[in-house]
This record gives sequence, C-alpha cells and structure tokens, in this order.
Amino acid sequence: MFRIRESFRGDVDQILAVATHLDTVNLPAERGHIERIVEHSVRSFSGELPPFEREYLFVIEELETKKIVGTSLIHAQHGTRRSPHVFFRVINDERYSETIDRYKVHQCLQLGYNYDGPSEIGGLIVLPEYRGHAESLGKTLSYTRFLYIAMHRSRFRDQVLSELMPPLENDGTSKLWKHLGKRFTGLTYHEADLLSKDNKEFIRALFPHSLIYTSLFPDDVRETVGQVGRETLGVEKILRRIGFEYAGTIDPFDGGPHFVADTDAITLVSQARELAVKAIETADGSRPRALLAATHKQAPSFRATASRVVLKDEHVVGVPKQAREILGIGDGDRVWLTEM
Repeated sequence: MFRIRESFRGDVDQILAVATHLDTVNLPAERGHIERIVEHSVRSFSGELPPFEREYLFVIEELETKKIVGTSLIHAQHGTRRSPHVFFRVINDERYSETIDRYKVHQCLQLGYNYDGPSEIGGLIVLPEYRGHAESLGKTLSYTRFLYIAMHRSRFRDQVLSELMPPLENDGTSKLWKHLGKRFTGLTYHEADLLSKDNKEFIRALFPHSLIYTSLFPDDVRETVGQVGRETLGVEKILRRIGFEYAGTIDPFDGGPHFVADTDAITLVSQARELAVKAIETADGSRPRALLAATHKQAPSFRATASRVVLKDEHVVGVPKQAREILGIGDGDRVWLTEM
C-alpha cells in the first residue's frame, strides 16, 4: 500500500536518496539544499509563510516499509522581483534576398524574465525499481499536486508551469550549456544549476541579451533545443492529456521545453470536488479509479491515495476499506476527489 503525504524534517535522508536519481534545480541531490527545501515545505504546509512564498514537497511512501519511493513539488509562485523566472524565448527570424531569391528562417533564442510568475510543478521523481508499477505511482504522485491546488485554489496563481527535462549526456550534463552557457559564465552545468536555485543574478549579468542564432550551434546541439528527453516523454504525455501546451520558451541552462496551462482549465483541477464518504468494503475493476485526498489536524496533515471508488451521486462517494485506512477517514467524513 502506498500513501502520499507532505514531507517531514525526518525524511531528509530518504529524499536525498530519491533526488540522486534526477538531480534537478528543483530537487538538487545536495544535503544542504534538501534540508532547506524540506524546512521550507514544512513551514508552507503549516501556513507560516505568505501564500505565494510557499513550496510544497510531497512524498509517496510504501506503508509497510515506511520507505519513500518518490517525490513531487509545487512552487506557489515561480518568478518574483527578487528571484525572476528566467527563460529563453524561441523565436523565428525570417530573411529573404531578392537578388538570389533565397528565403531563410532562423531559429533564435532571446533571454526573457518574468517577475510575476505562475505556479510551478516540478521535482517529480520515482525510484527506478518502482517505475512501471501496477499502481502507476508516478502518475498518482504527479496528479496529487493538481488535486492539492484545487483544494487550496486561492494559494496558487492563474497559470501553472512545468519545465521538462531535455535529452542530456550520459553524465547528466547539457550540450546546450557546454556550447552557450559555459562560454559566457565560465561555470560547469552542475555549478550553474545549483547556483541558480538561490541566485539568478549571474544569468542577467553574463548572458547575452541580443538574439542568439541557433544555426551557429553544431547540429547535435541545435537538435536538443526545446526537445523532451526520452525519460520525460511520459510526463509530457500526461501534461498534454490534462491541458498543458508547449509555451514556446525553454530553460536557459539545458534547453528543456516549458509547458503551461491555465490553472482552472487543467482537467484535474476543474473536475476536483469534495464529497461525503460512504464506507464500502471493495470496488471492482469496472469502477472508476480516482485520486482521493483528506486533511487532518494531526500529522500527516495531508494524505492522498489512488483507489477504485463507487460514485453514489454528486454528493457521496463509496470509498473501499483499504483507501479509508490509508487516508484515516470514516463513514460520513469529507474527502476530495478527482477522477484519473
């Protein structure tokens, strides 16, 4: 049995072990950063921080072993005056010569900033041995973020951003960074990625602000711009299914594409609702599979799981015994639901 909940301070070692399998700016595989992310998340879930300064880190745990097997994250707002959202716009520069009757379209990159940014989802990692699990752990962990947004809509912005990983080298570095970012900053990909977690000033100061023509890059570098890495194709498929589209912008470090959606147009958000619980023993495979979430005064304050359910009417849902035990709810309690 698996349960999704908020992260605790005592989870740092296990979260660090999960983070090593992706090592992104959202969840860098470095103890000091993980400790700060977890501390920020604890204060976010407790309501200590202003709404748009909050970052929520979720974990999925195997209840029998208490093992954390995955993570996911929501930034209530990505892009502020103190720490702007930085990106490259991918634009086309069209040229035509009458003299030689030659028409060319050049792909260009242009540095951009957003000081009043969207909410952002990220940090989605599942341990390799749990990927492809029959209970679709990655999908469940990803969808939980949208159900949480629906439960607390006023805490989030009107648009949601997701930065997808591009094709990377075997050592986890970026071809685009090697041919662009490193030449302007003198930093390795890992150094720049880690530094940008807390400080993006060096990008504004050192990156070129004029158009950058990707036709000047080697073919294998240019082909990675805006592309989704093989291991992230499943994430792209999920995002498109629920309402996300390519934004025409990319990450300035590795060229990974940005996907965006209007928050209220995301199907998992728009279809989420709170219902009364009717206790049932089981729900067979013909019944809809739903993501369920409940809140509690005692820890963990947020609990979620996926289960077959029996929709009695628009106000009541039949929840099987196992799901009720995972969520800590009983007959007549309230539960949030979005169908998967």
